[in-house]
Amino acid sequence: MKKAILGFLLFLWFNAGYSQSSVHDLQFDALAKRWDEAIPLGNGMLGALVWQNGDKLRFSLDRADLWDLRPMNGLHRKEFSYQWVIEQVKKKDYAPVQQYLDAPYDREPAPSRIPGGALEFDSKDWGKVQSVRLFISKAICEVKWSNGTVLKTFVHATAPVGWFRFENLKTGFKSQLIMPKFQGVVKVSGDPVGGDDLSRLGYAQGTIKQQGNSITYDQAGWGGFKYEINVRWQQINKGTVEGVWSISSQYPRKKISPTASAITKQVLQKHYPEAYTSHTFWWRDFWKKSAIHVPDTLLEKQWYLEQYKFGSASRQGAPPISLQAVWTADNGRIPPWKGDYHHDLNTQLSYWPSYSANHLDGGMAYLDHLDANRANYKRYTKMYFGKDGLAVPGVTTLDGTEMGGWIQYSLSPTVSSWLAQHYYLQWRYSMDRQFLKNRAYPWIKDVAIFLENITIKDKNGFRKLPISSSPEINDNDLSAWFLQDTNYDQALMKSTFKMAAELAAELGLKNESAHWKKIRSEFDDFAISPNNELMFSPTMAYNQSHRHFSHMMAIHPLGLIKWEDGPKSQRIIKNSIHLLDSIGPDYWCGYSYAWLANMKARAKDGDGAAKALQIFAKAFCSINSFHLNGDQTKSGYSKYQYRPFTLEGNFAFAAGLQEMLIQSYAGFIAVMPAIPAAWNNVSFENLRTEGAFLVSAKRENSITSFIKIKSEKGGKCIIQSDIPVNQVKVQSRSTPKITRGKDGKTYIEVGTLAGEIIDISSIPRQMVKER
Repeated sequence: MKKAILGFLLFLWFNAGYSQSSVHDLQFDALAKRWDEAIPLGNGMLGALVWQNGDKLRFSLDRADLWDLRPMNGLHRKEFSYQWVIEQVKKKDYAPVQQYLDAPYDREPAPSRIPGGALEFDSKDWGKVQSVRLFISKAICEVKWSNGTVLKTFVHATAPVGWFRFENLKTGFKSQLIMPKFQGVVKVSGDPVGGDDLSRLGYAQGTIKQQGNSITYDQAGWGGFKYEINVRWQQINKGTVEGVWSISSQYPRKKISPTASAITKQVLQKHYPEAYTSHTFWWRDFWKKSAIHVPDTLLEKQWYLEQYKFGSASRQGAPPISLQAVWTADNGRIPPWKGDYHHDLNTQLSYWPSYSANHLDGGMAYLDHLDANRANYKRYTKMYFGKDGLAVPGVTTLDGTEMGGWIQYSLSPTVSSWLAQHYYLQWRYSMDRQFLKNRAYPWIKDVAIFLENITIKDKNGFRKLPISSSPEINDNDLSAWFLQDTNYDQALMKSTFKMAAELAAELGLKNESAHWKKIRSEFDDFAISPNNELMFSPTMAYNQSHRHFSHMMAIHPLGLIKWEDGPKSQRIIKNSIHLLDSIGPDYWCGYSYAWLANMKARAKDGDGAAKALQIFAKAFCSINSFHLNGDQTKSGYSKYQYRPFTLEGNFAFAAGLQEMLIQSYAGFIAVMPAIPAAWNNVSFENLRTEGAFLVSAKRENSITSFIKIKSEKGGKCIIQSDIPVNQVKVQSRSTPKITRGKDGKTYIEVGTLAGEIIDISSIPRQMVKER
């Protein structure tokens, strides 16, 4: 009877965790007055920002594949060659490299992401806004005005439309589509951070036509590309209007897509309540994937907002998360850094949380994009490096074409190595053998082939790159090139060959595995100072505040130097982090703090990780939770006080909190390995680990009281916990092996079958003698 009651209570606890609390919602008493503070809505392909522009209610409308894909003017010349760059570096004649390969990115307006347009409603007679709320459980925005008018709006989770419904309208309904400012005098040029004026793109202004309750905007872009926005509405009763909007895009030589007007015409045959129901079903299932509960309300709310943005921005069948995803700047300018795909940090950080948060499907949008562009990457590899294998540009367009920029990073030979880790993680967290065989190993093998081809042996017989760099140390100066491998490049190359050897062995390819192990053994040790601190390179210590912790990649995310390896590794980790903190955050961005939290969690420093996340959330985010890069509080957290919006910091934050709650990179599942001392009560549901295990746990009065593990694919499971050995109770099919480790932690090893659930609980101390 007691077991039945306990089981029922646990069922209620776990299921209660999935329902969203209203405290996580965005709630304001006024609409935002600028686009980067607006309420964000999205479904991976379409996005909207809800705010107020003068006396108009404004929806900034976006679609993820709206791109100007013209080739970067001046980039693809005869000097577009890695070998030529090497020669210029050795001659110390670097100005031509900067002129030919760096400068076009800043000078040219495109290629670039472009905004769609805006939908405005005349709201001046509705009175003062009384409340604005984003219900993240349903991904719906609701706005109320003092005259009783109510707006309910959402971007449908699975259909290519946005819905709106106005209730209690007392006056006439007026709406209009607003075109981006593709025409006009150019006032801002050559500003990749703030963005050039859209008029630099040189488009003819599009056309807007209204027919009854339908407005259509058609816009031609570069090279035959065109897109269409349509809004359509209907009067339901005297005070209620329902409507939909959509954006369609069409590239030349691509399959003809349905137009926005055709989509809205078909969709509006149904009504808002029906669309609302199917939309909320998707979000209900999304929120069931995982949940967390921590006593720091700032961090918990920020985490849920990050999950909401991830669900809104990354979907299979749509492009992956770019710098701003489906929320391109609505300020008459090209988005910051052209809204492109930055693979020297930004896209990678954006997908960090997908694994342990149990959103592998969202993560697949990233890998689908990379695989779709693989032929283009191969072209680039041969064209620029002159080698076989697979390299990926560090800065690319929608179709994977290189854009140039500071070439130490935009044309780095190790970009594809960092991307390779995401294939590896997708395999490890899913244990999907078809994915391993058909996608993960082929990608990693191709990267390994390229690195083997591009590297050379030094006088001591160590394998190295001809020239090396570390993002973005010394900017794009000649001194940003190193003649010995940086820790950044070396970590990525070692990681690639380690992954290749492991996956080849998993597939039974013994000869290939042995070959990759041999290649990995040919690299020198990491550059470490006499004080056991990771350096930029053998010739350059960490001696400057910098936003990119590239020299510490071996610690996180690659895990080549692990806390669990013992005292030597622990000294390197602790001292490297201490040096980072000592030199200070003068030139950090928001994402630097989020990344630091991940590293401090790996160092089992829960207090330090929480502090870094708190600084991120309170100082580097807009009121709508968008990461604005600079210190908005001007409190000394960074000398950067600008506000270009990018998303990678948001998602690195989520990953950092998840690292505090669960880790599985070291061969076992560590439950709550980096919890601050003051966090007495913590719980989470369905966080995913390597090995395809779903873990839920609860900590009460500073002791873990319960752990539940579901094994999706079966296999050995090892759990590290703070439950004392003599107080552990395990319910499992097979007999568990319970031991006390040298670290004082309890280790529980148990064999599992696919679908099996393991329950681990703590027996009260007073009951131990009765066992």
